[in-house]
Amino acid sequence: MSKLDEFIKNEGSVFPGKTYVEELLMPVFNDQRDYLFHVMFDIHRAHVIMLSEQKIIKEEEAKIMLDGIGKVAQTDLTMLIYQPQFEDLFFMMEAKIGDEIGHELAGKIHIGRSRNDMGVAMYRLVLRGHLLRLIGYSHQLSEAFLVQAEKHIETYITGYTHTQPAQPTTLGHYFLAIYDVLQRDVERLWSAYETVNQSPLGAAALTTTGFPISRDRTAELLGFDSVIENSYDSIGGADYLLETASAIMTCMVNAGRWIQDFLQHVTREYGTFSVADPYVQVSSIMPQKRNPVSIEHSRSIASSAYGDALAAMNMIHNTPFGDIVDTEDDLQPHLYRAFSNASRVMKLMYAVISTLNVHEEHTKKMAAKSCITVTELADTLSRDYDISFRKAHSIASHIAKRSKSEGKELYDWDTKDINKMINEFVSVSIAEDKWKKIISPEYFVQIRSIQGGPSPKEVTRMIVNRKQKLERQMQEYNEKINALNDRRKALVDY
Repeated sequence: MSKLDEFIKNEGSVFPGKTYVEELLMPVFNDQRDYLFHVMFDIHRAHVIMLSEQKIIKEEEAKIMLDGIGKVAQTDLTMLIYQPQFEDLFFMMEAKIGDEIGHELAGKIHIGRSRNDMGVAMYRLVLRGHLLRLIGYSHQLSEAFLVQAEKHIETYITGYTHTQPAQPTTLGHYFLAIYDVLQRDVERLWSAYETVNQSPLGAAALTTTGFPISRDRTAELLGFDSVIENSYDSIGGADYLLETASAIMTCMVNAGRWIQDFLQHVTREYGTFSVADPYVQVSSIMPQKRNPVSIEHSRSIASSAYGDALAAMNMIHNTPFGDIVDTEDDLQPHLYRAFSNASRVMKLMYAVISTLNVHEEHTKKMAAKSCITVTELADTLSRDYDISFRKAHSIASHIAKRSKSEGKELYDWDTKDINKMINEFVSVSIAEDKWKKIISPEYFVQIRSIQGGPSPKEVTRMIVNRKQKLERQMQEYNEKINALNDRRKALVDY
């Protein structure tokens, strides 16, 4: 027997072939079982209730159906394995409901709907849950940033541009910047939620149905905010997936940037802060090592989340506008994994940030080095002595270069030496007390009290504003979660 003949014999001559089962039907079944089982039964319940209310089926039939659905919904998932006689989990559960209440009656459950609108509804319900969980973890991380920002309103650090020491700021100011980016990430996640939380049910295969169903009622029962009105859009539109993937990708790219910052800040060379003992690991050979692997893993996991979300987006690219498997069972697990990993990042970094050990004296000392207050010299010359800013900038640049060439910091210079260098350009002398202010990180920060600046007063104002807003957001979030939980309880108990 040739290899080909042997292969064909092993595959079988009827659907499904052995390879089709092993490489497609079985993995898809497992994914459906692990991710879609419970929402499938919620959709069954909502549809049956609606059919009964619309007088499409009898009330007594609906009661028997709901009882049977409830019993089968209690199936132990660990006992469910792929069986060749059923194409997928949906048909297996339909058969089990039929075994419970009779196949003739169970067959009526599918009146006025299709696998198409039901499938999209299941995906949307699962994604809705993932979005809400990630938003919740993002709120938790946001709160940690605000707490740390409030602690470090006057913790002076070096601000960097182009990876080089630039100007003094505060750790509170820096943490608020990250907080604000995270809040925009949360807004993008909420926007995705609003797009996702719309019901396709009632679209059936593509063109609705001849039965007098109520699309609004099934949407209400399942906690959807609205119905996707155009039935073709309900089935063909995949932008809810694209918006979800985009929101995850943006969030993880943003997170990856400040996580990378953290990995620099915890080095001995930077020494801004250190990771608390529960979140570091030691070397197997180097006793002195305190490896911040919690941050490293967070960076890596963020990249993984981004990758899965991008895979989902790529799978939709250049696909037909309609019911197509590219947007279905093969795609969805990528988004579920992306959400799972994004949530891991948020939880890990919450733990790290909440327990950071900040080295305030060291950061203050470093904030006076590298001539990073010299901008204030240019500002002072321009503001107090009516010298054009360009000329003042040239003078400050000259002093910074001299400092570097002679291995000095600004605070190493006597005022008379500074004035001598200034006098090479203009006839101006700076008093000693003014020079003390110019080289002071505290003064540099304090005087920058323009809206959004790092001065303690301005940072305090921003923190108060953001704490109030976050409190409202978290309250609204909890109300949303409670409302959906109440809606589901009412559905299950109907």
